[in-house]
Amino acid sequence: SSSEEEEAGPSAAAAAAAEQRREERLRRFRELHMKRYEACKLNSQEVVEEDKRLKLPPNWEAKKARLEWELKVQEKKKECAARGEDYERVKLLEISAEDAERWERKKKKKNPDLGFSDYAAAQLRQYQRLTRQIKPDLEQYEKLKEQYGEALYPTSDSLLHGTHVPSKDGVDRMVADLEKQIEKREKYSRRRPYNDDADIDYINERNAKFNQKAERFYGKYTAEIKQNLERGTAV
Repeated sequence: SSSEEEEAGPSAAAAAAAEQRREERLRRFRELHMKRYEACKLNSQEVVEEDKRLKLPPNWEAKKARLEWELKVQEKKKECAARGEDYERVKLLEISAEDAERWERKKKKKNPDLGFSDYAAAQLRQYQRLTRQIKPDLEQYEKLKEQYGEALYPTSDSLLHGTHVPSKDGVDRMVADLEKQIEKREKYSRRRPYNDDADIDYINERNAKFNQKAERFYGKYTAEIKQNLERGTAV
């Protein structure tokens, strides 16, 4: 009986160890199965998110950042208004000296006036300059909206010619702008074209400028002497 007990002891211990190893393997298998399930779930979510990103416009991230920045600015303005502070002043106080110097350097590097390239570019620059000066009159817009209703917004069947009467302020603004353009245009100094048929009485460009000035001031007094010298009849 003692030998039977000795043989039963190791076999029971071996069976218990085997059962323990089996439970351990099952536990690891369940963990791997859960990890696989979580990986599949996360992968599916990422595929859906990537599909959404691909369907968005190409500049969506920039627009989103811009909208978030505008919301922050609006909230900051409301906070400043609630405290009775000036938002522009608070904003300037929050800018560091390094950022201010960097922005000033960028402004100096930028040259918005690239000079004349062609008439189309000059016309575009003039149009952009004029449109930047336009300030909408919301009060007048609301009055016209109440007066005309849906007729304020023209369609393909609307007759626009001869129906608009400009206000006196609008006419004054146009006249003032035209006068500014004329005054500015008069200050321009364009280079005169070279005349091949003109007499060459100079040795370089500087001498030509001097001769032109002399002719402008003293030409009427020396015209007869110059003609006599050319004819060879001068005394």
